[in-house]
Amino acid sequence: MRMILAAVLAALASAAWADELDDAHRLAIQGRDSYWNCLAREYSREGTQRMSAADFTADVASVCPSERQNFRVALIDFLSMQYPDAESGSHLSTANRAIALAQKDIVTAFVRRKAPN
Repeated sequence: MRMILAAVLAALASAAWADELDDAHRLAIQGRDSYWNCLAREYSREGTQRMSAADFTADVASVCPSERQNFRVALIDFLSMQYPDAESGSHLSTANRAIALAQKDIVTAFVRRKAPN
C-alpha cells in the first residue's frame, strides 16, 4: 500500500511540475509576443519613416522597457525551470540574446523598407 501511495504522490508531483513548466513556457511566449508587438508599434509609428537607420536603432534599443523586462524575466524563469543545472548567468545571457535578436530583426525590416527599390 505504501508503494502505491508513494507512486501516486510521485506522479502528482511530476504532473504539478509539468504544469508549472507549461505555465512558465506560456508566460515566456506571452512576454515575447508583447515585446514584439511593442516593437512593431514603434516600427509603424508615424515619424519613424523619416529617421535614419542609426536613429531608429537607438530608438528601438530604448523603447518598450517594461515589455522588454517582462520578457527577460519570464524567459529566465522558464529556462531556470527547464535547465536548473545550467551555469549561473547563462539564462540571462540567453534572454539578452533573444532581446537583441528581436531588436535586430525590427531594425533589419526598417532598413529594408527604407532601401530604394
